Amino acid sequence: MQPVGRQVAQDIAEGLDILPRIRPTAPARLRTVPIDELDARIVELFTTEPRVGVLECSRRLGVARGTVQARLDRMSRDGVVRGWGPEVDPAALGYAVTAFVTLEIRQHPSDERQPTGGRAAHDTVAEHLAAVPEVLEAHTITGPGDVLARVVARSNADLQRVIDRVLASDGVVRASTVIALDTQIPWRLLPLVADATRAKTSST
Repeated sequence: MQPVGRQVAQDIAEGLDILPRIRPTAPARLRTVPIDELDARIVELFTTEPRVGVLECSRRLGVARGTVQARLDRMSRDGVVRGWGPEVDPAALGYAVTAFVTLEIRQHPSDERQPTGGRAAHDTVAEHLAAVPEVLEAHTITGPGDVLARVVARSNADLQRVIDRVLASDGVVRASTVIALDTQIPWRLLPLVADATRAKTSST
């Protein structure tokens, strides 16, 4: 990897305005990572305008380009920023129905031949769910159910097909489904980022 200064000079010389040169990473362990006002402004700008580029970001915020890149690198390394991929709307792809499926899973794996009694039941079910494209995310949960999955489908009739695929796992005992009628609050993080920044400021 080239030194930051040399890379910046090369980019300027070639007239490039590239997106952040970082790879998505997941935090190695759960820990609190403090962010300041500049971090929050950088995150907000790239969230609202993902293609703004590091150079333009530095111009708008009135800081050096190297500062922006260093902040992005640090937040990526610490797991605050986990990726820069495009945000895809399933409805625009034809998947207009969103539903939440609560699964009850078998607490004992069927394969008892292994010394440990087989793989954990939720791991087996998670592997099955990962093979269903319409399953967007799944979480183990407390309460009467064991796994909560968010799924999409092309129609209510198509949702039955998706649920049938979900239920095809031997680890799933039963499922209950609720269909989302409308999205009142879409997925968002900027208010949380702003609040985390205020919390850090008030504690200092």
